[in-house]
This record gives sequence, C-alpha cells and structure tokens, in this order.
Amino acid sequence: MKISWIMLLLTLVIYIVTAFFNSDVALASLQKSFEIIKSIAPIIVIVLFLMAIFTTLVKPKKMVKHIGDDSGLKGWMIAVFGGVLSHGSTYIWYPILSQMRNEGAREGLIVAFFYARAIKLPWIPVMIAYFGLTFTLLLSLYILVGAVVQGIIADKFVKVDLIKKL
Repeated sequence: MKISWIMLLLTLVIYIVTAFFNSDVALASLQKSFEIIKSIAPIIVIVLFLMAIFTTLVKPKKMVKHIGDDSGLKGWMIAVFGGVLSHGSTYIWYPILSQMRNEGAREGLIVAFFYARAIKLPWIPVMIAYFGLTFTLLLSLYILVGAVVQGIIADKFVKVDLIKKL
C-alpha cells in the first residue's frame, strides 16, 4: 500500500476517533481543513497549468542556451524562478536536468534550481495562515538568496570535467 493511502487512512481514523470523543473539535478541524483546501486549490491549478505549458513547450536542448556559461542574470532568473514554479517530485527533474547538464548547463544554475524548489507555491497560503505574511515573505526571500549563493558556490567548486573523469 502506498504511503499516501496509509496517510489518508490514518487521517480518517484520527478524525473518526476525535469525533467519537469530541465532535465539536472534529467538526472545527474539518472546517479548517476545507478552508485550507479552498485557499490553495486555485494556486495548485495555476501551478499545474504552468507546469503543463512548461513541459510541453520547453525542451532541454533549447533551454541550455539560456542557462549555459554565458547566461548571466537571465540564467539565474530562469533557474531560480523555474525552481520555484517546478512541481512534482524532485526525482522527476533528475533526467531532465542531467540532460541539460550534459548539454552544457551551468552547475550553479542546476543547484539554484534545486534549492529554489524549497518554495512550494501551493503551500504559501497555508504558511501565511500559520506563520504570517512577514515571516513567509522573509523565509522565501532567504531561500531565493540561498539558492543563488549555493549556485555560486557550486560554480566555483564543482566542475563538470572533474565529475566526467570520475
């Protein structure tokens, strides 16, 4: 049984047990859950739409010219915001980014892409609800800056030639 189904069943059991002992708490919890789902549903739809467009229109070979050695600021913007907008499991991106890397994409930009994936757009409303707007914006800004810093470090210390020789 997949872990997602186990988590769903576990959540349902917790709701049922809670309802058995205190129906008011269970009802309040369900209402809060539905509020969260309503607030993130539009963002999830937008992200899925953008990802569908991205995967349909953007091919790794074409993308490499924008994230190669001479990409400059444009490359950093593509890597960081691409990471933020990317959706799904990280392992899905491995073959795509590996192909881009083999075609000449900069190491630092790939690192920045992965680092920027820490920002999950569908969860921003939930994060704001729990931590507030200021905290959420500051953390997101720190993650974006960290993505660039990690990318710069990777560009300095990780060389594709060295890795290919191993």
